[in-house]
Amino acid sequence: MPSYRFEGLTPVIEPGAYVHPSAVLIGDVIVGPGVYIAPFACLRGDFGRIVLEEGSNLQDHCMIHGSPSQTTLVCTNGHIGHGAILHGCTIGVDSLVGMAAVVMDGAEIGPESMVGAMSFVKKHFQGERRQLLLGTPARVVRLLTDREFEGKRRGTAEYQSLAHRYAHDLQEVAPLTACEPGRPTLRGFVNG
Repeated sequence: MPSYRFEGLTPVIEPGAYVHPSAVLIGDVIVGPGVYIAPFACLRGDFGRIVLEEGSNLQDHCMIHGSPSQTTLVCTNGHIGHGAILHGCTIGVDSLVGMAAVVMDGAEIGPESMVGAMSFVKKHFQGERRQLLLGTPARVVRLLTDREFEGKRRGTAEYQSLAHRYAHDLQEVAPLTACEPGRPTLRGFVNG
């Protein structure tokens, strides 16, 4: 994967993390154990620090950046959906940010919360535990149910498993010109 030292700071990827070869890491980026970073994610630690704690995941085409002297933090088991943008914010333990959502500077998403797809969380929002945020600008619409939160946990476990599966079996190959007979369908490891 493209990894760049910037002004003396080299990205850190702890053992057990998986970072796809097309992801880009620049400068002050710290990736914890068991983290999964998908294709085409970009983590630009050229202003402030970026930290992905243990077991978190960052999906395809996500962008993380920050403001000077700010840390952008995805806490333990954070789950960041495809195309999301995080800028100088904190995503609480076991929280989920939906696809194409944006979370701005100084915002703090509470633990075990969810930001809906395509929502926009304004600067300095201060969240609490188990909130569901929706809209542009995002607002708290209700608390999450136990069932919804368990669904989030299962999805995060899928990506934690995927980090291990990719580390052990992802290979760059030339594509086939036709499907082979009896071609299987891949299934999730945890829920499949």
